[in-house]
Amino acid sequence: MTVHTTKKIIKVGSSGAVTIPAKDMKRMGVTYGDELEISFKPAAQNLDIGVAKEYEDFAQQYKGALKNLASR
Repeated sequence: MTVHTTKKIIKVGSSGAVTIPAKDMKRMGVTYGDELEISFKPAAQNLDIGVAKEYEDFAQQYKGALKNLASR
């Protein structure tokens, strides 16, 4: 089972840590001391390409109106 979520890094001593909610541990059938395989990347890189494309289309279509609003 894979759980996808966005978490904040917290400081623990001189290290960074990410917590796993108890409900996710239970759902995955893991407990303290179990080993997990993890991967991570900055959340900003999770931008959906479809949303970016929609924004670009919107900005192009309303370019004049957006410039007008920005200059007010």
